Amino acid sequence: MERGVISCPKWHRALWFLLFNMLFLSHAAQAEITCRSCHLGNKWGARELLPNFKFREAATELRGEVFGYGDGPGRSGAASAESRRLRCAGGSAERGPERAGCTEPRLKRNTDSRLHAKGEFSESEFAKVKVSRVKTNGQRKTRDGAGGPSATRYAKRAKRSSNDDESRPAGSAQSQDPGVGTIPAAGRRVMRSELRWSGDERRAAGPRQEELKVNSSTFALTGDSSHNQAMVHWSGQNSSVILMLTKLFDFNLNSVTESSLWRSTDYGATYQKLNDKVGAKTILSYLYVSPNNKRKIMLLTDPEVESSLLISSDEGATYQKYRLNFYILSLLFHPEQEDWILAYSHDQKLYSSVEFGRRWQVVHERVAPNRFYWSKMGLDKEPGLIHLETSISEGQALYVTCKLQNCTDANKGKPFPGYIDPNSLVVQDEYVFVQVSTAGRPIYYVSAKRDVFTPMKLPKYTLPKDLHVISTDENRVVAAVQEWNQNETYNLYVSDTSGVYYTLALENVVSSMGPEGNVMVDLYEVAGIKGMFLANRKTDNQVKTYITYNRGRDWRLLQAPGKDLRANSIHCELPYCSLHLHLHVSANPYTSGNIASRESAPGIIVASGSIGSELTTSNVSVFITSDAGNTWRQIFNEEYAVLYLDQGGALVAIRHTPLPIRHLWLSFDEGRQWNKYSFTSSPLFVDGVLGEPGEETLIMTIFGHVSHRSEWQLVKIDFRSIFNRRCTEADYQTWHLHNQGEPCLMGVKRIYRKLKPTSRCVMGKTYSVSMTSGPCECTEADFECDYGYERRTNGKCTPAFWFHPSSMSRSCTMGMTFLNSTGYRKVVSNNCTAGVSMEYTARRQQCPIQAPRGLHLVTSEGTLTATLGTNVTFLVFLEEGDGARTSITLDFGDGHAVTYSNVSSIEDGIKHIYKTVGIYRVTATGENSLGSETTMLYLHVTCQLEYIHLSAPFVAVRNKEVNLTAVLWPSQVGTVTYIWWIGNNTEQPVITLEGSVSCTFPREGISTVTVQVSVGNSILQDRKTIAVHEYFRSHLLAFSSNLDDHNPDVAEWRLDVSRVIRNSLIQATGVREDQLLVTVLPGLPTAAEFFLLPDKQLTEGKPDKSSVHLDQLSEVLLGALNQNLVQFTLRPGVQVTVYAAHLSAAPLVDTSENHSGSAMLMLLSVVVVGLAVFVIYKFKRKIPGLNVYAQMQNEKEQEMMSPANPTEAPSSSQRDLVHSLEILDTEFNSRPIEVKWSSRGVDES
Repeated sequence: MERGVISCPKWHRALWFLLFNMLFLSHAAQAEITCRSCHLGNKWGARELLPNFKFREAATELRGEVFGYGDGPGRSGAASAESRRLRCAGGSAERGPERAGCTEPRLKRNTDSRLHAKGEFSESEFAKVKVSRVKTNGQRKTRDGAGGPSATRYAKRAKRSSNDDESRPAGSAQSQDPGVGTIPAAGRRVMRSELRWSGDERRAAGPRQEELKVNSSTFALTGDSSHNQAMVHWSGQNSSVILMLTKLFDFNLNSVTESSLWRSTDYGATYQKLNDKVGAKTILSYLYVSPNNKRKIMLLTDPEVESSLLISSDEGATYQKYRLNFYILSLLFHPEQEDWILAYSHDQKLYSSVEFGRRWQVVHERVAPNRFYWSKMGLDKEPGLIHLETSISEGQALYVTCKLQNCTDANKGKPFPGYIDPNSLVVQDEYVFVQVSTAGRPIYYVSAKRDVFTPMKLPKYTLPKDLHVISTDENRVVAAVQEWNQNETYNLYVSDTSGVYYTLALENVVSSMGPEGNVMVDLYEVAGIKGMFLANRKTDNQVKTYITYNRGRDWRLLQAPGKDLRANSIHCELPYCSLHLHLHVSANPYTSGNIASRESAPGIIVASGSIGSELTTSNVSVFITSDAGNTWRQIFNEEYAVLYLDQGGALVAIRHTPLPIRHLWLSFDEGRQWNKYSFTSSPLFVDGVLGEPGEETLIMTIFGHVSHRSEWQLVKIDFRSIFNRRCTEADYQTWHLHNQGEPCLMGVKRIYRKLKPTSRCVMGKTYSVSMTSGPCECTEADFECDYGYERRTNGKCTPAFWFHPSSMSRSCTMGMTFLNSTGYRKVVSNNCTAGVSMEYTARRQQCPIQAPRGLHLVTSEGTLTATLGTNVTFLVFLEEGDGARTSITLDFGDGHAVTYSNVSSIEDGIKHIYKTVGIYRVTATGENSLGSETTMLYLHVTCQLEYIHLSAPFVAVRNKEVNLTAVLWPSQVGTVTYIWWIGNNTEQPVITLEGSVSCTFPREGISTVTVQVSVGNSILQDRKTIAVHEYFRSHLLAFSSNLDDHNPDVAEWRLDVSRVIRNSLIQATGVREDQLLVTVLPGLPTAAEFFLLPDKQLTEGKPDKSSVHLDQLSEVLLGALNQNLVQFTLRPGVQVTVYAAHLSAAPLVDTSENHSGSAMLMLLSVVVVGLAVFVIYKFKRKIPGLNVYAQMQNEKEQEMMSPANPTEAPSSSQRDLVHSLEILDTEFNSRPIEVKWSSRGVDES
């Protein structure tokens, strides 16, 4: 066969070449393996990251996806210690909760890209407050890709390009140079010549002599060639069961149209199809596994067809179906109780089940997505307690605790007094974080060990734009803060054990945006070495990699390797040149990230990166260190996925390539020598790798396809056959951890027991990492700067310019002691002893009496407004002073005040209810024997504005002032702003604080007046149209009393009745439509007014004729009204008569009691008006200027209401009255009075 291939004709070879190139070009598509909404299950998350592949994006995408899981003991809620790139979340909370791990990490078909880690470590977010959840109490899974430590993996199925062209690593048993036949770097176009098979691969098509092989078997999922997604679950340690759910997802319909369930009981050598056991017509969409009992399986059906779930308790052998009445978006498993589950539905309801999904009940409604957490044993009072965030309104939420089976108002707890910002609650280990925004600036609160909430104390002028909590292990908080002057980088801060006081650890750490809009911070914690981190920092626009061995106390650059793969010297001198690493950790179990380390292999780190002055994405190679970052070796000159076998005793590497492959590389000496092995007889497009759960992985499954249209090919690889014996004690050696020769790290000398590089044996499942440690004397390097202190260039910690070292906490009480800082504090988890410990450790001193200082007064909601009749909670904080001996007096500003003997008695806040609308000055005073301090705030108490009415005349005279008034209901609602749009002036409104304005209309026609009333967050509006004319006549109308019984007093009713009255008047009198206007007035008894307008054609430019014409029409209308000729039918049986209203009773045709009452009210009004005129005349000398205002008000009323001609002089009696008043005013008031009209009323001077 080999000879035949070599001697095949040229045209035959050319044909093969053409076919392979056509296949590559026609099927090039994006190959991406992603986990949409999951996080690593390592020490930070709920499950362990297994080595897998990640493919770089290309131009197109098939979008098929495959899931799978392989779970180990570390993938439960307790979480194993796994290395990771630290992730912050700021994106959509609608995605599944990252805290639960991946229900379905996506395995997609490999198309045209090389293996690359784009899927990131997905932690839960602090969303708005942006605190990333990196360690979970339970496992959460989502239907869109978030799931839990259930160990289900998700991969994408995509198109293929053609061939396998593998390069060899350093020290390989073959002679081929590592650089030969490599795939070009990302961004460079792949040439056709590069797609040809190498000689090795051509010969691999036939028998090959002396080729190393691993024990493998291939199984094809027959009949599933069209399925483009799959989920895989390896049941767990010591189990041979693997479940695989394949499905066809129609992206046009956005639903699953076909599915198949497969089960293997022999580690993946063979599979059995289980469609008949779950129902031949049942379409399955998701697979979940209990993190505490891997034998319990849950399958969800496609909700588009039916909403139900199938449950198995025997590792998927048999199933029972249960109906659901809601659609599950995400799940959160309890960290200890295997049957306890929380489910989040599409309608924001939280459900609970204590029977592994067999029965469900509603826990709470309006729950924020991803903002619900299980209680933690030892911290919460009950194991069934749930922490959740519930939405109150837009911009407001509450943090409440609830019992699992009895979440009633009586059983709810409110640990934080007041509202919090939406999507800000994070419960993580012993800490709880929330955010409250005040005056546009966020305030971050933390509670340690479920104690009271305290504002987080960052350096005073940090002024964060964005904050993420990165880590909360080892009894301290690591936070990434984007400060006011940063855009693409974050500063790392570390706290004390309380989580309150923070100091700077590293500046300008690189960040990037994750696929779900979450923030990714380039910080990586190395597994197996406590206190060791790697970080990418941006300095002078260059990204460099730094390493620390003492939790961020000291950082240094990485020393580059001395030689390359060809043993040529590399000239790279610090600090101008160093090794830089990509710190991306894949969130997808199918995909390998750029860096990996393991708890079971301390000191071994494999990462891709580059050598030079900065980190680059070109010329990427793979490097390894065996001594925890002190020295590095280059092992590949292009990207490979390097996986750990046998707890790190062996390494396996698979090349990142879009081409089909059939080889992998193995190393048994920590990457010094690599041997090439074949795992299949024919090249395979690799989609991903699933390893046996646990650190002792010796069996793995490679998922792939022979071609784009072929079935899933599952290749089981058993590496046990390449080891010939078990390890003995003689195969191990001791290794001393050090940092460039310094053995004392984190206060101890650590000695590890490791496998010798020359030993080729199986460590097995019984192996565990052993370490001995010895104490070190404390040095200055074991201490970091305390809060308020900064490290200078000489290494000393001195107070920042804004910090007062003498200040003490309010908890320091006379007779007690406090720790007086020396400017230093020991690094958390540092175990050094003696040495300079006494010099640097805070000294305990007696608490002196100190005057109160730093008194703060805020509302629990963080706002300066309150609603009338509701509880307002005031929070008082004292930064310095003897809190136990400082009394607090709070004056609410409404005549009420309270006094408390000490600060600690008001930690839950002070509640008060205001009974009147207004602006109140609230004052808090702290006082002790040495002094006092006062602070205040101005609180606006408002009530809801329900209705406004714009009072304006229906008709106005041109160039005559008109009064416009906005009437509010209720009349007192607080601080009100009025916005007026008058006439054609629509671009520049008039803004007033008064409800009335005066204006004139210079042109005849219809003018529109609009007023908006703004109170708090509500704005109401009313609009009126005013007919503006030079002349008109008007008269009031009255109605028979039966109309009042049908008057709802709403604007729409008045408008309709006005139209009916107008038509009745026109019908009774023959007046033209364009000369008559009618409006019904608000209130009861029902009244109206008609307006007569001149005929423009007859009276244009003839005022006298207009007056006569209007008088004639008025007589006609009044005659018809007085003769009861104007009537209309309001509804069957209700006939209404329209009258002309007079100062005396109108013609009382209807002599009912109600009508007589109306007439008497009108007579009484006339009497009151007369008395008012008399009082003004009699006492006007005591009220200067009032007479003028009365006259002008009288004139305005005539313009709007009087039936007399406004252009004519007043009647003799009126004229005499006004004249006499003017004479009297001149006699008794020699001081002139000037009247000015403004938008707010009358100005007098």
